[in-house]
Amino acid sequence: MAAERESDDDWLLEDQPAHAGDDPGIQVRPFRILIVDDEADVHSVTRLALRGVTFKGKPLELLSAYSGAEAFALLQRERDIALCLLDVVMETDDAGLRLVERIRSELDNQLLRIVLRTGQPGQAPEQRVIVDYDINDYKAKTELTTQKLFTMVIASLRAYESLVTIESSRIGLAKILEGASNLYQVQSLREFASGVLKQISAILDVGAEGVLCVLGKGTVPGMNGPTVIAGTGNYASLVEVESLPDNHCLTNGILSAFREKQSRHGHPVDVLFVHTEQGHEFAIAITPAWPLADMQRNLLEVFCQRIGAAFDNLYLFGQLRKAQEATVAALADLAEFRDEDTGGHVRRVQLLTDMITRRLHDRQACADELTPHLMDLIGMASILHDVGKVSTPDNILLKPGIHTPEERTIMQRHASVGEQILRRAAEMVDGETYLTFGAQIAGGHHEHFDGRGYPRGLKGKDIPLSARIVAVVDVFDALLHRRPYKEPWTMEATLAFLRERRGTQFDPEVIDALISLMDESIPEWLTASD
Repeated sequence: MAAERESDDDWLLEDQPAHAGDDPGIQVRPFRILIVDDEADVHSVTRLALRGVTFKGKPLELLSAYSGAEAFALLQRERDIALCLLDVVMETDDAGLRLVERIRSELDNQLLRIVLRTGQPGQAPEQRVIVDYDINDYKAKTELTTQKLFTMVIASLRAYESLVTIESSRIGLAKILEGASNLYQVQSLREFASGVLKQISAILDVGAEGVLCVLGKGTVPGMNGPTVIAGTGNYASLVEVESLPDNHCLTNGILSAFREKQSRHGHPVDVLFVHTEQGHEFAIAITPAWPLADMQRNLLEVFCQRIGAAFDNLYLFGQLRKAQEATVAALADLAEFRDEDTGGHVRRVQLLTDMITRRLHDRQACADELTPHLMDLIGMASILHDVGKVSTPDNILLKPGIHTPEERTIMQRHASVGEQILRRAAEMVDGETYLTFGAQIAGGHHEHFDGRGYPRGLKGKDIPLSARIVAVVDVFDALLHRRPYKEPWTMEATLAFLRERRGTQFDPEVIDALISLMDESIPEWLTASD
């Protein structure tokens, strides 16, 4: 609060002693007060009366406007003014009252404390004004001594701070809930970290720069912590560094937080320590422009609890996803095990499927079908395209020659069998998974774009996009590599074959995407011998 005052009003002429807890090296956000009056002397006297006044260690910043219109324009630009000392009679007899209405209705500013000061009480009777207008106090200029002005200003600032705390807490908690929900949707550690920093900046309502460091031990294999995994502003370049430099301005605070296992606050660097239920721990270092208020610290601690849970869920989600991928790979290996001549076929199908899918996205092709889930899952799902071959007898599956019509019918059943197996499994899990797209691919990768394929004779976009992509990739890779019934084809002959069937057997847009990829460069793994 302000320094001690003498009992009389002569403090107006005295210099203020320094605040006992003030550190001249630390900037703090001032309380901003707007003086609105058409008399220049009123501005001068008010400034003199409030010279050197502080409240809770914060100085006052006084702004001036000489008409209601000028004040409104200023309040439109500056939304953090705490108190308005407002004259009633200025450019019009009721300019001050009209300004009150505009502040509350047009600007929807309910936090600003408004004190009317008038030299002509008859123009605006106190009882009517207090009832009819949303003001917080009413003073006649003749009764407003320096001591009463001081008391009124401090009371107004205390009320403003309380309202701001309540409103900031409400907004901050809403942002915490929103932010935590968004964090559950990310699928990588770096995306998670970037989201954390973004949400912290929103909670603080400042452009706080920061870094999120993860202690390597027990959190991220191979990291010799603390390692920066996300940064903003001037700290973004630290993401490229393996670990924080010893002489960096953030290093000591971060190491201390890890060592003491608690958050450390000390402007200009605040370090938030997070320990999760799964035993992971990380620290977030931020450098806000102003020292954090208690309310902001409390909000950040609540947020840290939420992101700790989100981090654990992200970790568990990653482990679950790895388990799913391992299961899918095992199913694919099971099918491939019986057909050793296909070698690395399914792995190449996976890589090339992902490449074509990204190229379709870049070319804005099949945009209505190319969902984020499809792009994310199709590569791994593609390796399940021939899983139905587990039902094909060895004498037919491994036959080196051409199949008879009867054998071909049995061989073609692998598409339906694979689809049925994978679809039953997919129905046991909510949402779209590898199994969902695996079922589409297994059942549709032998369909033809013109409707002459099997097993259902689907045509055009009735065939799922995932199956249309793998249909091209499967044939492309099979032609390039040795099979029991054929020698490998050249790249030129293979592409010519696909071009001939563009629009008949294959989706034209998928063919175009593949050709554009091969025109740019041919991956070594694509043509390597099995």
